Amino acid sequence: MSQFFSSYGLFLLELVTVLGLVSLAVVAVTLTARRSGQAEGITIKHLNKQYEDTADAVKRVLLGKGAFKKQLKAARKQRKIEAKAKKKDPEARPKLFVLDFKGDIRASATASLREEISAVLAVAGDGDRVLLRLENAGGAVHEHGLAASQLLRLRERGITLLVAVDKVAASGGYLMACLAERILAAPFAIIGSIGVVAQLPNFHRLLENKGVDFEQITAGRFKRTLTLFGENTNEGREKLKQELEEVHQLFKGQIAAHRPQVDVEAVATGEHWYGLRAQELELVDEIRTSDDFLIEAAKDSDLYQISYRRRRPWLERVMSGAEALLSR
Repeated sequence: MSQFFSSYGLFLLELVTVLGLVSLAVVAVTLTARRSGQAEGITIKHLNKQYEDTADAVKRVLLGKGAFKKQLKAARKQRKIEAKAKKKDPEARPKLFVLDFKGDIRASATASLREEISAVLAVAGDGDRVLLRLENAGGAVHEHGLAASQLLRLRERGITLLVAVDKVAASGGYLMACLAERILAAPFAIIGSIGVVAQLPNFHRLLENKGVDFEQITAGRFKRTLTLFGENTNEGREKLKQELEEVHQLFKGQIAAHRPQVDVEAVATGEHWYGLRAQELELVDEIRTSDDFLIEAAKDSDLYQISYRRRRPWLERVMSGAEALLSR
């Protein structure tokens, strides 16, 4: 009887934990939905003006009211001259389009990325570039493969693609990053993890001990390889291993095609490295944060941050919130 109460108590504890996580996810999604009243569509922000406004705010405090007004007047005069020149020749200064991709296991930001890239392709001209600020630790192969294919659209149209990694571009994240003509990384950004993994628990022995049978009927020898509840076989394990090796070869082939300077066999071990070491391995080209790059680029380019807000169904938002909580 004591064993029954112990098992029942453990079950209740697990149930309360799951319900608590789901409740937190629902609350988080509800609050996010209330805060975000923006309709679905493209948003464009002129980053040059944002940097100018920030600098003006600092100068106001440092210079004092009188000196600041004098300097501001001169700056505004110069900006008007530049604005007139731009109207006469819209292509006088190249444009740098800034996109953001914050990845998750399912690369759900791909839906927005494809819209953002379509918008860029509609207006980009000769000499224009795209900077993708990438934060992605990897996940599902097909989802990240699609995200990488979106970036390939830029390369195929002859638009220079740059990728900046401030935190992480690993596994599927590096599958995307390697398409760039130049990769920037912060000194402690995590780079690499060029490998493939599949893992799942198996409850077959537990069910067998409890007298529970699991039936699975398939048509096709390898329709299922490893399962959660059935008895796994060595043949199934070998087949799954073969499939993982095939994906790994595709991953290595993509790196070899777009970063021929990399010794693919040396880095395709599943390891990851920090930015400084990744530069030595030629996985990245330059140690630099995206902030430094953009501030420097603003001197001779017009910077436009493009983001696409997508309306997601309520259930999708709840599941996404729950997934984020479980991942943390």
